[in-house]
Amino acid sequence: MNATIDLLLTRRSVPAALLAAPGPSADELQTLLTIASRVPDHGKLAPWRFIVFEGEARVEAGRQLARIAGQRQPDISETRLEDEQQRFSKAPLVVAVVGRAAEHVKIPVIEQIYSAGAVCLNLEIAAHAMGYAACWLTDWPAYDAEARAALGLAEGETIAGFIHIGTPTIAPTDRPRPALADIVSRFGD
Repeated sequence: MNATIDLLLTRRSVPAALLAAPGPSADELQTLLTIASRVPDHGKLAPWRFIVFEGEARVEAGRQLARIAGQRQPDISETRLEDEQQRFSKAPLVVAVVGRAAEHVKIPVIEQIYSAGAVCLNLEIAAHAMGYAACWLTDWPAYDAEARAALGLAEGETIAGFIHIGTPTIAPTDRPRPALADIVSRFGD
């Protein structure tokens, strides 16, 4: 089996809380983002962009989300507020893949959305190839307009995923996968 096939067969997500330093260097991050952006993109629209959260910016993003969560839920527990404050601080690097899908005369919006999803997966696979682990998450900040604005998104932009990247503190385990017999059919059968 060749190395690429082995890499694809062994990629596993690792929970963000189990990703530690070191994270990718500045040069490695450039490579990761370059690889992530090499996806199918009908019309060459680049219907996505990146927001990088590293260092103190991870902490500030968490503060913003905790503030919003606290305003929405006055009876929020201290534990939940702390979780929100640490949302981007668990892994040494978080990359938000921001979707910018928009109506286009030739390119359906859904194709643009799929392209942003491909960016997320390419980023995960590239991190794995570099010896790191990653976790693709969304959660409420991806679907909340005020949270998206606080994180630097413009009106109409969406979150395709928050990709948490770091060194795994555990050996990744596999999860049950569907049996091919349950998900594969042949046209005409």
